[in-house]
Amino acid sequence: MNTYRTIIIDDEAIARQRLSRLLKECNGQIQLIAEAKNGIEGADLINSLKPDLIFLDIQMPGKTGFEMLKELEHVPHVVFCTAYEEFALQAFNTLAIDYLVKPVEEDRLQLTLEKLNRNAASSPGLQINELLQLVNQKMESKKLLSIPYKIGDRVILIKTENITYFSSSDKYVEFYTNENIKYLTELSLKKLLERLPNNFVQIHRGIIVNINFVKEFRKYFRGKYILVLDDVITTKLESSRSYSDRIKNYLCVE
Repeated sequence: MNTYRTIIIDDEAIARQRLSRLLKECNGQIQLIAEAKNGIEGADLINSLKPDLIFLDIQMPGKTGFEMLKELEHVPHVVFCTAYEEFALQAFNTLAIDYLVKPVEEDRLQLTLEKLNRNAASSPGLQINELLQLVNQKMESKKLLSIPYKIGDRVILIKTENITYFSSSDKYVEFYTNENIKYLTELSLKKLLERLPNNFVQIHRGIIVNINFVKEFRKYFRGKYILVLDDVITTKLESSRSYSDRIKNYLCVE
Protein backbone atom coordinates (compact mmCIF):
# COMPACT_ATOMS: atom_id res chain seq x y z
CA MET A 1 0.00 0.00 0.00
CA ASN A 2 1.39 3.39 -1.05
CA THR A 3 1.74 6.32 1.34
CA TYR A 4 1.31 9.80 -0.13
CA ARG A 5 2.73 13.03 1.29
CA THR A 6 -0.25 15.29 0.75
CA ILE A 7 -1.29 18.97 0.66
CA ILE A 8 -4.88 20.29 0.73
CA ILE A 9 -5.51 23.53 -1.19
CA ASP A 10 -8.97 25.07 -0.71
CA ASP A 11 -10.15 28.59 0.14
CA GLU A 12 -12.99 27.29 2.36
CA ALA A 13 -11.85 26.46 5.89
CA ILE A 14 -14.78 24.13 6.52
CA ALA A 15 -13.99 22.13 3.38
CA ARG A 16 -10.33 21.83 4.41
CA GLN A 17 -11.29 20.64 7.89
CA ARG A 18 -13.73 18.02 6.58
CA LEU A 19 -11.27 16.66 4.03
CA SER A 20 -8.42 16.65 6.55
CA ARG A 21 -10.52 14.58 8.95
CA LEU A 22 -11.44 12.07 6.26
CA LEU A 23 -7.84 11.74 5.05
CA LYS A 24 -6.57 11.03 8.55
CA GLU A 25 -8.90 8.03 8.62
CA CYS A 26 -7.44 6.47 5.46
CA ASN A 27 -5.42 3.67 7.10
CA GLY A 28 -2.11 5.47 6.91
CA GLN A 29 -2.23 6.01 3.14
CA ILE A 30 -2.19 9.79 3.53
CA GLN A 31 0.48 11.82 5.32
CA LEU A 32 -0.97 15.33 5.47
CA ILE A 33 2.01 17.72 5.44
CA ALA A 34 0.39 21.13 4.78
CA GLU A 35 -2.73 23.10 3.90
CA ALA A 36 -3.16 26.25 1.80
CA LYS A 37 -6.11 28.62 1.46
CA ASN A 38 -5.42 29.85 -2.08
CA GLY A 39 -3.50 29.08 -5.25
CA ILE A 40 -0.58 31.37 -4.46
CA GLU A 41 0.10 29.73 -1.11
CA GLY A 42 -0.51 26.33 -2.67
CA ALA A 43 2.06 26.80 -5.44
CA ASP A 44 4.71 27.92 -2.95
CA LEU A 45 4.09 24.90 -0.71
CA ILE A 46 4.12 22.45 -3.63
CA ASN A 47 7.37 23.77 -5.07
CA SER A 48 9.10 23.78 -1.68
CA LEU A 49 7.71 20.60 -0.06
CA LYS A 50 7.31 18.54 -3.27
CA PRO A 51 4.31 16.44 -2.16
CA ASP A 52 3.27 13.20 -3.85
CA LEU A 53 -0.39 14.25 -3.94
CA ILE A 54 -2.56 17.34 -3.65
CA PHE A 55 -6.29 17.78 -3.15
CA LEU A 56 -7.05 20.95 -5.09
CA ASP A 57 -10.14 23.17 -5.16
CA ILE A 58 -10.92 24.46 -8.64
CA GLN A 59 -12.86 27.66 -8.01
CA MET A 60 -10.68 29.86 -5.77
CA PRO A 61 -10.49 33.66 -5.67
CA GLY A 62 -7.52 35.28 -7.36
CA LYS A 63 -6.28 32.14 -9.09
CA THR A 64 -8.19 28.99 -10.00
CA GLY A 65 -6.81 25.53 -9.40
CA PHE A 66 -6.21 25.13 -13.13
CA GLU A 67 -4.28 28.43 -13.30
CA MET A 68 -2.14 27.38 -10.34
CA LEU A 69 -1.19 24.09 -11.99
CA LYS A 70 0.17 25.88 -15.05
CA GLU A 71 2.81 27.60 -12.90
CA LEU A 72 4.15 24.61 -10.94
CA GLU A 73 7.78 23.53 -11.05
CA HIS A 74 6.98 20.27 -9.25
CA VAL A 75 3.86 18.47 -10.49
CA PRO A 76 2.35 15.95 -8.03
CA HIS A 77 -0.63 13.66 -8.49
CA VAL A 78 -3.81 15.73 -8.32
CA VAL A 79 -7.31 15.10 -7.01
CA PHE A 80 -9.63 17.99 -7.79
CA CYS A 81 -12.32 19.03 -5.29
CA THR A 82 -15.20 21.06 -6.67
CA ALA A 83 -18.70 22.14 -5.77
CA TYR A 84 -19.60 22.34 -9.47
CA GLU A 85 -20.51 19.27 -11.49
CA GLU A 86 -19.59 20.89 -14.81
CA PHE A 87 -15.91 20.39 -14.00
CA ALA A 88 -16.43 16.62 -13.95
CA LEU A 89 -14.99 16.26 -17.43
CA GLN A 90 -14.95 12.94 -19.23
CA ALA A 91 -11.16 13.16 -19.11
CA PHE A 92 -11.28 12.21 -15.43
CA ASN A 93 -12.62 8.80 -16.42
CA THR A 94 -9.58 7.95 -18.51
CA LEU A 95 -6.74 9.87 -16.84
CA ALA A 96 -5.06 8.97 -13.57
CA ILE A 97 -6.38 12.26 -12.22
CA ASP A 98 -9.63 12.15 -10.25
CA TYR A 99 -12.17 14.60 -8.87
CA LEU A 100 -14.41 14.81 -5.81
CA VAL A 101 -17.63 16.82 -5.64
CA LYS A 102 -17.99 18.71 -2.34
CA PRO A 103 -18.99 17.94 0.30
CA VAL A 104 -16.60 15.01 0.02
CA GLU A 105 -18.03 11.65 1.08
CA GLU A 106 -15.96 8.89 2.68
CA ASP A 107 -17.00 6.16 0.23
CA ARG A 108 -16.17 8.31 -2.82
CA LEU A 109 -12.81 9.27 -1.31
CA GLN A 110 -11.93 5.59 -0.92
CA LEU A 111 -12.61 5.01 -4.62
CA THR A 112 -10.30 7.91 -5.44
CA LEU A 113 -7.47 6.39 -3.39
CA GLU A 114 -7.98 3.03 -5.10
CA LYS A 115 -7.74 4.70 -8.50
CA LEU A 116 -4.63 6.57 -7.37
CA ASN A 117 -2.94 3.32 -6.24
CA ARG A 118 -3.70 1.68 -9.58
CA ASN A 119 -2.08 4.57 -11.44
CA ALA A 120 0.71 5.47 -9.01
CA ALA A 121 3.40 4.81 -11.62
CA SER A 122 1.89 7.15 -14.20
CA SER A 123 3.47 10.53 -14.94
CA PRO A 124 1.34 13.23 -13.28
CA GLY A 125 2.95 15.96 -15.40
CA LEU A 126 1.84 14.43 -18.70
CA GLN A 127 -1.64 13.77 -17.30
CA ILE A 128 -2.03 17.36 -16.07
CA ASN A 129 -0.93 18.84 -19.41
CA GLU A 130 -3.49 16.73 -21.24
CA LEU A 131 -6.24 17.73 -18.82
CA LEU A 132 -5.39 21.44 -18.96
CA GLN A 133 -5.66 21.42 -22.74
CA LEU A 134 -9.13 19.89 -22.52
CA VAL A 135 -10.17 22.31 -19.76
CA ASN A 136 -8.98 25.34 -21.73
CA GLN A 137 -10.99 24.25 -24.76
CA LYS A 138 -14.13 23.65 -22.67
CA MET A 139 -13.92 26.79 -20.54
CA GLU A 140 -13.13 29.16 -23.41
CA SER A 141 -16.18 27.93 -25.29
CA LYS A 142 -18.39 28.54 -22.24
CA LYS A 143 -17.36 32.04 -21.20
CA LEU A 144 -20.12 34.64 -21.39
CA LEU A 145 -18.88 37.77 -23.14
CA SER A 146 -22.34 39.35 -23.16
CA ILE A 147 -25.78 38.90 -21.58
CA PRO A 148 -28.86 39.01 -23.85
CA TYR A 149 -31.69 41.35 -22.81
CA LYS A 150 -35.03 41.42 -24.61
CA ILE A 151 -36.82 44.71 -25.35
CA GLY A 152 -40.06 44.11 -27.25
CA ASP A 153 -39.10 42.22 -30.42
CA ARG A 154 -35.44 43.18 -30.10
CA VAL A 155 -32.62 41.49 -28.18
CA ILE A 156 -29.68 43.63 -27.14
CA LEU A 157 -26.40 42.25 -25.86
CA ILE A 158 -24.88 43.78 -22.73
CA LYS A 159 -21.12 43.23 -22.62
CA THR A 160 -19.99 41.59 -19.39
CA GLU A 161 -16.99 43.92 -19.26
CA ASN A 162 -19.44 46.79 -18.59
CA ILE A 163 -21.45 44.94 -15.89
CA THR A 164 -20.61 45.91 -12.32
CA TYR A 165 -22.60 43.30 -10.40
CA PHE A 166 -25.46 40.78 -10.39
CA SER A 167 -28.06 40.56 -7.64
CA SER A 168 -30.75 37.90 -7.18
CA SER A 169 -34.34 39.19 -6.92
CA ASP A 170 -37.35 36.84 -6.71
CA LYS A 171 -37.42 34.68 -9.88
CA TYR A 172 -34.98 36.87 -11.77
CA VAL A 173 -31.45 38.17 -11.43
CA GLU A 174 -30.86 41.89 -11.79
CA PHE A 175 -27.59 43.18 -13.18
CA TYR A 176 -26.20 46.69 -13.46
CA THR A 177 -23.77 48.45 -15.77
CA ASN A 178 -21.20 51.04 -14.75
CA GLU A 179 -23.76 53.68 -15.79
CA ASN A 180 -26.18 52.18 -13.22
CA ILE A 181 -28.60 50.92 -15.85
CA LYS A 182 -30.56 47.91 -14.55
CA TYR A 183 -31.35 44.83 -16.61
CA LEU A 184 -32.87 41.41 -15.87
CA THR A 185 -31.80 37.90 -16.81
CA GLU A 186 -33.43 34.52 -16.26
CA LEU A 187 -30.03 32.91 -15.69
CA SER A 188 -29.50 31.95 -12.04
CA LEU A 189 -26.50 33.19 -10.06
CA LYS A 190 -25.16 29.63 -10.02
CA LYS A 191 -25.30 29.36 -13.81
CA LEU A 192 -23.79 32.81 -14.21
CA LEU A 193 -20.91 32.01 -11.90
CA GLU A 194 -20.14 28.89 -13.93
CA ARG A 195 -19.90 30.85 -17.19
CA LEU A 196 -18.73 34.35 -16.33
CA PRO A 197 -15.06 35.34 -16.68
CA ASN A 198 -12.85 34.92 -13.60
CA ASN A 199 -13.06 38.60 -12.64
CA PHE A 200 -16.64 37.97 -11.41
CA VAL A 201 -16.58 36.90 -7.77
CA GLN A 202 -19.40 35.89 -5.43
CA ILE A 203 -19.38 37.99 -2.25
CA HIS A 204 -22.82 37.07 -0.91
CA ARG A 205 -25.32 34.27 -1.53
CA GLY A 206 -27.25 36.77 -3.67
CA ILE A 207 -24.47 38.93 -5.17
CA ILE A 208 -21.75 38.45 -7.79
CA VAL A 209 -19.46 41.44 -8.34
CA ASN A 210 -17.11 42.36 -11.18
CA ILE A 211 -13.91 42.81 -9.20
CA ASN A 212 -12.52 45.11 -11.91
CA PHE A 213 -14.99 47.76 -10.72
CA VAL A 214 -14.11 47.55 -7.01
CA LYS A 215 -12.18 50.67 -6.06
CA GLU A 216 -12.34 50.37 -2.27
CA PHE A 217 -13.29 47.89 0.41
CA ARG A 218 -14.11 48.67 4.04
CA LYS A 219 -14.15 46.32 6.99
CA TYR A 220 -17.63 45.97 8.41
CA PHE A 221 -18.89 44.32 11.58
CA ARG A 222 -18.85 40.54 12.18
CA GLY A 223 -16.27 39.84 9.49
CA LYS A 224 -18.24 41.46 6.69
CA TYR A 225 -16.97 43.94 4.09
CA ILE A 226 -18.40 46.88 2.20
CA LEU A 227 -17.20 46.98 -1.40
CA VAL A 228 -17.30 50.40 -3.06
CA LEU A 229 -17.66 50.30 -6.84
CA ASP A 230 -16.24 52.65 -9.43
CA ASP A 231 -19.53 53.40 -11.18
CA VAL A 232 -21.56 56.58 -11.67
CA ILE A 233 -23.29 56.34 -8.26
CA THR A 234 -20.40 54.79 -6.27
CA THR A 235 -22.46 51.71 -5.42
CA LYS A 236 -21.78 50.07 -2.05
CA LEU A 237 -22.23 46.30 -1.73
CA GLU A 238 -22.22 44.38 1.53
CA SER A 239 -20.60 40.96 1.63
CA SER A 240 -21.74 38.12 3.85
CA ARG A 241 -19.51 36.67 6.53
CA SER A 242 -19.25 33.27 4.83
CA TYR A 243 -17.53 34.87 1.84
CA SER A 244 -15.02 36.97 3.82
CA ASP A 245 -12.10 34.59 3.31
CA ARG A 246 -12.66 34.57 -0.44
CA ILE A 247 -12.67 38.37 -0.55
CA LYS A 248 -9.50 38.65 1.53
CA ASN A 249 -7.73 36.06 -0.59
CA TYR A 250 -8.79 37.67 -3.84
CA LEU A 251 -7.79 41.16 -2.74
CA CYS A 252 -4.66 39.92 -0.93
CA VAL A 253 -5.58 41.50 2.40
CA GLU A 254 -5.47 40.20 5.98
